Parts: sequence; C-alpha cells; structure tokens
Amino acid sequence: MTEGFRIERIAGYAVITGDPAASASLYRDALGLPLEGDESYLSMMNFPVAGHFGVWSLKMAARSCFGCDDWPEEIPVPSSTVEFELEDVESLEVAAAGMRDKGFHFVHGARTEPWGQIVARFMSPEGVLIGLSYAPWLHGEDLG
Repeated sequence: MTEGFRIERIAGYAVITGDPAASASLYRDALGLPLEGDESYLSMMNFPVAGHFGVWSLKMAARSCFGCDDWPEEIPVPSSTVEFELEDVESLEVAAAGMRDKGFHFVHGARTEPWGQIVARFMSPEGVLIGLSYAPWLHGEDLG
C-alpha cells in the first residue's frame, strides 16, 4: 500500500496514433464504439470500467504535454496513455512527489488541462504515457 494516496480507478485510456483515420476506422467503424469528436481527438465518455476511452493524435498529445505539435525526439513516442484517477488534487500531488522520489521522470508536473482535468504525466518503461489524474466530472463536480 502506498502512503498518502489511493488510486480510485482508471480515469481514461486512449491509444496515441500517428494515423487518426486508421485508428478511427478500427475503433469506431470496425468495433462500433460510439466515438465522437474531430480528427485530433475522438472519444466516448463513461466507458464501462473506465471513465473514458479515446483515440488521441500524437500531435495533440505533444501539444498537451509539451505545448508544441511535435513529440520530442529524445523521448520515446508512446503507443498509448492510461490515466489513474485520484480522490483529490492533494492526493495527485502526493502521488506525483512520491513517484519522483522513486526516480520516475515526469514529462510534466500537475497542471490543469483546457478541459478542466488536472494531470501529471510520465513515461512507463514500456513506453506508455502514464497520467496521475483528477478529473472533476468523475467526482460529480460541475465544471460550469
């Protein structure tokens, strides 16, 4: 058991793709998932067992993590992202600090995304972009 925080659920999972049209063809057209959005991000909310499933373009992932359209060459390109939801912002900050203390290098620290989610991200050893998340809407909070 970890000290100072507890993961509540997977907040979201999205594949990261260099070819959004091909991924949309698989997940939306072939598998029938009701994905909505534009070519940079397709998603469905309240996916069973997870709060979210999405197809995230590499360009948008780079923008979210680094503020530019290109993924840095010195960081392996992720094939997916998984976000672990925490009970509150303080727990997210405790979790991120604990991960840093254990030697994990964060792509970026805790910050608020334009859609209201607070997230800190790091790369896993197998190249998955991992997020420690607090998404207010998953806790019944109104973003209004």
